[in-house]
Amino acid sequence: MKRRTIVIVGGGAAGMMAAISASGEDNNVILLEANEKLGKKLFITGKGRCNVTTACPPEDFLANVCSNPRFLYSSFARFSNEDMIHFLEKAGLKLKTERGQRVFPVSDKSADVIDTLKRECRKKGVRVHLNSKVESLKMNEKGSVVCGVVLESGDEIGADAVILACGGKSYPSTGSDGNGYALAIQAGHSLREPEPSLVPFIMEESWCRDLMGLTLKNVSMSLKIDKKTIYQGFGEFLFTHFGVSGPLVLTASTCLGRYGRQLKQGKIRLILDLKPALDPDQLDKRFLRDFDMFRNKNLSNVMEGLLPRKMVPVFLEISGMDGEKKVRDISKKDRRRMVEIMKALPMHLKGVRGFEEAIVTRGGVKTKEVDPATMESKLVGGLYFAGEMLDLDAVTGGFNLQIAWSTGYAAGCAAGGH
Repeated sequence: MKRRTIVIVGGGAAGMMAAISASGEDNNVILLEANEKLGKKLFITGKGRCNVTTACPPEDFLANVCSNPRFLYSSFARFSNEDMIHFLEKAGLKLKTERGQRVFPVSDKSADVIDTLKRECRKKGVRVHLNSKVESLKMNEKGSVVCGVVLESGDEIGADAVILACGGKSYPSTGSDGNGYALAIQAGHSLREPEPSLVPFIMEESWCRDLMGLTLKNVSMSLKIDKKTIYQGFGEFLFTHFGVSGPLVLTASTCLGRYGRQLKQGKIRLILDLKPALDPDQLDKRFLRDFDMFRNKNLSNVMEGLLPRKMVPVFLEISGMDGEKKVRDISKKDRRRMVEIMKALPMHLKGVRGFEEAIVTRGGVKTKEVDPATMESKLVGGLYFAGEMLDLDAVTGGFNLQIAWSTGYAAGCAAGGH
């Protein structure tokens, strides 16, 4: 077999996996990274701990993919989350599974994941070029086949195959600046408009700033447009200086791609259930019990038994209650109003934060223009895509990184002739 030269553009999760799987068969594999080191975005994932994948049953994986899950059938079947776990452990990285079936390195250090991948690249003979930004693709005269890349420095590298694994636009400080999309467009591909996903919400309510830093655990949250519920979930919720964040909010943000118009029009409401374990009648009985026990105390003091102290003044203001009022003077109507607010605290979405805070990018190269088994372009021969460049995104919990591993593996194997 002829010695093939495969150029991979982007040294992140998908790029390193593509390089590893493309090697062998005496292939000449060249990995180009614009940054001064590999895996810069991988380094900050999972708050620096790197949630490498999920331990969910493989048959449940695609249910957690938000955009184009069917496109992933083939690549995920070939290299699943179980395969990734086996790959890392065989390479010497010890893993552990935490709450929510999230898989982390035992060391809790993302650097150990990157080092493992770099070591595998070295073992496979991958040639890594850092500080090497690709300016454009080299094509044949007809523009039907890719034959290499042109670097920003002006240097050219010929290739039998080029894999674009440049990332999306989230966390641009790590190098995900959307440059890969420009290369895809040069090759004639079209994009679904990239948008921030797994991203915090900007809220209209100014009182969110008063609660900045407060984390609520085990709360229920829903997003509504008029009477229609577009998301419902349970988990951890965080107030910030601009609105809200936390795992519950980030996961909810994945559903907003279908409701961009309503978001811009301010029609999406967030409803927070602060006591999901109790129905309204049970919660009312809890109020009655506390009010009877502390009937001579001020309402604000008694409410500290039901809510975090920081939240009490905000809750009372929303409920229209005077915190200095004695509990014995609270009417049934007032009590019912507080139960109602505690079970359905209303808030209003103003927007979402930008790519600087988005964990992943929603949108990218349209999957209908890419072969799902090989990740090869249907428009240009020898051109492949992997990872976040594609219009694929999922919920939190290691699913997005697994998309990178699966598509990177598929692209590398196909480009390398395996």
